[in-house]
Amino acid sequence: MRVLLTGGTGMVGRNIKEHQKAINYCVLAPSRQELDLTNREQIRNYLRINSPEYIIHAAGLVGGIHANIANPSRFLIENLEIGCNLISEAATMGVKNIINLGSSCMYPKNGPNPLKEEYLLNGFLEPTNEGYAIAKIAAQRLCDYLRIEDDSRNYITLMPCNLYGKYDNYNPKRSHLIASIIVKLHEAKVNNKKTVEIWGDGKVRREFMYAKDFADAVWFSLTRIKEMPHMINIGIGEDYSIFDYYKKISMILGFEGSFTFNLSKPIGMKQKLLDVKKINHLGWFPRHNLELGVKKTYSHYLECNR
Repeated sequence: MRVLLTGGTGMVGRNIKEHQKAINYCVLAPSRQELDLTNREQIRNYLRINSPEYIIHAAGLVGGIHANIANPSRFLIENLEIGCNLISEAATMGVKNIINLGSSCMYPKNGPNPLKEEYLLNGFLEPTNEGYAIAKIAAQRLCDYLRIEDDSRNYITLMPCNLYGKYDNYNPKRSHLIASIIVKLHEAKVNNKKTVEIWGDGKVRREFMYAKDFADAVWFSLTRIKEMPHMINIGIGEDYSIFDYYKKISMILGFEGSFTFNLSKPIGMKQKLLDVKKINHLGWFPRHNLELGVKKTYSHYLECNR
């Protein structure tokens, strides 16, 4: 069966394509040049010609706190446009199965942790990534509305925690936390720097999952899409402080220096830990702990920067 995978050149998309279960499907992963998701006519024609049975919507403009603060309008407009265009055109063209990828930043900034699926839209969003979050919420709600209008549509949204891993973005202006820490500590190590700066006081907490594990959750969900909840968290069920991540990754990379704290920098939500009871109850669990995932990610980073 044919699976249309959007965002196939990104970290998540590439891990989905490389997963062992992908061999059981004809995975169509068009580039942006082959399929412009801002163009409804192109989407309609692509779906008509290729007739995918499933869509995995992994495309999106993503970035860390620095990128979101710098370009909030772009994160809102681009993600809103591609998500709503694709999902609505898929419904019009009769595609019955969609896995839409959401984000933990869609939850209220002051929601009680661990964050349950029913907390969505129950409070204000975190301002530092509000534009991105609004766009992702709109796509999730559109999936819900279209499913309500036609119950033969299996349109679900997976809500991952923060991700890292193979094919991560190591550009300091766009990278997420784990990739950013790896770059900073590696460069400090090779340049014999004695200190590394941490944004904030290091006390905020984050949950990170190895991207290959999330890809496994995507394929797990696709094979059970009719029995899946319309929205479900995907994570490891535990978090660490930012300072903990720096200390743990320092040990893995061999950085022996110290840290300074820049209290003038933004820190985002104080905590983002997902409640993963629902996906665990269905039988899915991640396979990588932080140490193993970071070791594999660092090896990939070194390969890419030889």
